[in-house]
Amino acid sequence: MDRPAIFVFDAYGTLFDVAAAARRLAADARFPMLAESWLGIAESWRLKQLQYSWIRALAGRHADFRQVTAEALDWTLEAHGLAGTPGLADELMALYDRLDAYPEVPDMLAALRAKGVKTAILSNGSPAMLESACRSAGIADLLDGVLSVEEVGIFKPAPAVYGLVETHFAVPPARTAFVSANGWDAAAGAGFGFRSIWVNRRGEPVDRLPWKPETVLDDLSSVPQLAG
Repeated sequence: MDRPAIFVFDAYGTLFDVAAAARRLAADARFPMLAESWLGIAESWRLKQLQYSWIRALAGRHADFRQVTAEALDWTLEAHGLAGTPGLADELMALYDRLDAYPEVPDMLAALRAKGVKTAILSNGSPAMLESACRSAGIADLLDGVLSVEEVGIFKPAPAVYGLVETHFAVPPARTAFVSANGWDAAAGAGFGFRSIWVNRRGEPVDRLPWKPETVLDDLSSVPQLAG
């Protein structure tokens, strides 16, 4: 089998640590209530964000990912008894634009490019969010493209989203390695025809869906080995 011509990465939870915003703010003396609750807030926020994206996709009521993220945060803070805390929502949203990349990400992307393999992001994120995150994490120059669902106006796992890769790079799904830390996303990518790689950071079971990822990894550090 030919080696992949391009490695395409999901962004949030795959390249960028979605818990980083709450974790960093928990160290801020202005918000002592986060010291014990930041992880629960981060997990609730992420789950509600995904749920809202799926519901909007199914209902045909698209909104950009920043709005979905803010609405998910609003729900989360109320659920944790923190609604109305001065400055808390604004600070968390600002930090979400500057999420930390996982430690292995820069070296992994650089190694792929050294092998002559193209790299890109395919994300639910809006273009402005993704630009800010890539620049803040210092990986913007290690990518050949950043693709947002805003081009098609629907969130993953809609097939139109995955089709953006071939549209932009003229690489067929069978020559595309698609990397995601979301099991459902990796499965849907496999169903689209990608050579799908699931980064299973939490050691979770494989989702019971019609499609399975081709490869399962603990983190991104060994991805360059898959480039041949």
